[in-house]
Amino acid sequence: MATQAATIDQLNEKIAQAYQVIGHLLDQSGFDGGEGRRALDYFSSDEFDPDFLPWPRPGEEGLRPEQLNAGNDG
Repeated sequence: MATQAATIDQLNEKIAQAYQVIGHLLDQSGFDGGEGRRALDYFSSDEFDPDFLPWPRPGEEGLRPEQLNAGNDG
């Protein structure tokens, strides 16, 4: 069983891998939208944002696209 410190180290490494994968996929797709940059910024930070996901959550029905995170693309 992994120690708490080892688990934290593994999770930090996993986040670093996610950052690299996202960057690679954005580069390969030629996509340079605001959401891609936002994702890279988020995964390079130590902060947690419970509202990070760009799609609507329960209670947000009826919001216009520009009111959602994905509306910031461009």
